[in-house]
Order: sequence, then structure tokens, then C-alpha cells
Amino acid sequence: MKNDCRHIETIMVHGSKSYDEKTGAISFPIYQSATFRHEGLNQSTGFDYSRTSNPTRDELEKTIAKLEGGTKGLAFSTGMAAIDNIARLFSPKDNIIVSDDLYGGTYRLFEEIYKIYGIETSYVDTTKVEDIEKHINSNTRAIFIETPSNPLMKISDIKAISTLGKKFGILTIVDNTFLTPYFQKPLDLGADIVVHSGTKFLGGHNDTLAGLIVVNREDLAEKLSFFQNSIGAVLSPFDSWLILRGIKTLALRLEKQQQNALTIANWLKTVDVIDKVYYPGLMEHEGHKLCLEQSKGFGSMISFTVKDSYIIPKVLEKVKIILFAESLGGVESLITYPFSQTHAAIPEEVREKLGVTNKLLRLSVGVENVDDLIKDLEEALTY
Repeated sequence: MKNDCRHIETIMVHGSKSYDEKTGAISFPIYQSATFRHEGLNQSTGFDYSRTSNPTRDELEKTIAKLEGGTKGLAFSTGMAAIDNIARLFSPKDNIIVSDDLYGGTYRLFEEIYKIYGIETSYVDTTKVEDIEKHINSNTRAIFIETPSNPLMKISDIKAISTLGKKFGILTIVDNTFLTPYFQKPLDLGADIVVHSGTKFLGGHNDTLAGLIVVNREDLAEKLSFFQNSIGAVLSPFDSWLILRGIKTLALRLEKQQQNALTIANWLKTVDVIDKVYYPGLMEHEGHKLCLEQSKGFGSMISFTVKDSYIIPKVLEKVKIILFAESLGGVESLITYPFSQTHAAIPEEVREKLGVTNKLLRLSVGVENVDDLIKDLEEALTY
């Protein structure tokens, strides 16, 4: 079936094919097979071996490509595996400019793995396009940004950075995990590659790991597909199905989560023990205007600092509805402590400089009743 719908909510529900053409199944089947029978020599159904291609993963890859407005999607076992696949595009002595405020696991990849193989990294405040340009040199091959960034919710200008990248003939790579294609479409703004931790909002239920890449250039699609097949860190059929199922309710979940997040962010501003709230939906946020221009939503991630670090352990012990756990983007609200958890791989002096201090908490707002969430936070923050 050719799916010609124009609205993203409909694409999310129906996916690339809407149903399985062979059986009519509305829920796309889990093709739990490692290999596929050939009719004869040099004859194939289009599927030979699941590392190379699997029908369930193929449906997910085509769905995410359609949602992001790209030509090719690729699904991996984790978000880190997806980023690692992108890194295969680069060679020793190549330089990559990276957002200075980014997920600690990505920092660890660049600093403890890629550096060994000679890939150089420059950490830059990518909210300042002029600073990015100052760091571009003869061996710079890409700009890698998170926007909003993790955990300080900094907003980088995707269109301006992509224009700069094209001017110098370098790639623009955007981690779109926090906003997803429902709220933000980097390829439409000029980016070359979009990457997701599908574990987060796309899956949406804290029950599976996944990574996704989308590109709109055939040369990149060909290279990344070759790496995907050769290295083999692909997403399993069952996990592909879980992500497809999660995407069906993505719009509904994000709207509710964002509504809750804006209410909670405004409430946090009134709490005496809170020093600062980081949420792009707040008008005073430095990136608020830019986020309005390049996105159609602010997401549901909030970070905030407390005035005294001694209350951090007490808050994490006292929350009951909000769960003290790593990860984000699921229907359950989660709170985490970036300083010693998600960003522990970053040296302490760097964390302190960026603002990832021992007073910072990160909140992933779920779909629960917002009054229950505020009451839970109020009790945890009261001394």
C-alpha cells in the first residue's frame, strides 16, 4: 500500500506500510527469523539474512525515514551503536566539532574510544555559531550537536549551523532524541544526518534499547548501510516491533508530557530551595525564541539546580511517583543525578565549568496526572 498521508500523526500510527501486505496484519508482524529461504540460485525474496535486512526492521527504518523527511533510515541495537556507526565515516586525524554540553556516554565514545584511533574532537558552545566557525580548520569533517542539549537544555541553531557546514563542505549531525521528528525535523533545516536514542521517546515505555539514523543523501546512505551490515549492531525484530508500537502513540504522549513539563517548570520556579530551572518552554530561557522558530514544541525534559547540594540525596530518596532511575522519555516520570550518573564520564572540572554540578537534577516528565507529580516533588523538596 502506498501511504500518501501528509500529517505526521497519521504517519506515526500507520507507519510506512500501514499493514502487512502478505497477511493483512494491522500490527506489523515480528519476523523472528535469522535467515530466509531462496526459491533457487540467484533468487531472493529481498531478504536473505537478518543482519543485512529483516522485514520488521525494514518497516521501522522506512517509518523513521518518512517521519524525519529523509531517504534512508537505519536501526541499531542502541543509540550508542548508532553514533558509533556514524563515526565510521571518519578517518584518523579528522576533526569533529561537538556540543560541549552533551550526554556523557557520547563524550566517553569520543574521548576514550575514537581518540585512540586518531579522531580529534573540539568541544564548543554550539549555541554560538561564530564560535563554531572559529574552530573549523582544514581537517574538520563534521559538526555534531544536541539540541536541546543534555542536560542543560541549550538550543543550537540547526539551520545556521547546517549552512555553515555546507559553506565549509562538512557534515552537520543532529541528535534529535529529546524532541523527535514530531517536534523538530533537522533534515528540513539543512542537517545531513539525524540520530536518535530510540530507547527514549520513540519507544516511550522504558522497555527496550534502540538507536536510529536518518539521512537524505544517497552517498551517506550507501556508506552507513555498508557499515551497519558489516559491523552488525542491528536492532532485533522484536525490538524493532516495540519501537514501531511506541511510535504509534508518540504524538499523544509528547503532547501530554510537554503539557505536564511546562506546568512543572513554572511551579519549580516558585520553590524556595530551587536556584534555577532549565526548560526551553520558559520565556526567560535563552533559547526559547530560537526553539519556537525551528521546532514546534519544547519537549518534556527539565533540569534544575537546588541551592544546597546536601538536599540532593534526600530528594532522590523521598520521591515516590517520580522514579529515581537513569534514562528518559518514557511514560513514567524519572529523575536522575547527572553529576554522578549520566555524565560521570566527563571530568569533574569540565562538568563544573559547563554547569553540570553537584546541585543539578534532571527530570524526564511522564504522562501521569500533573498534580500528583507536583505533590510528589513538593514533598521531596520540603524540609
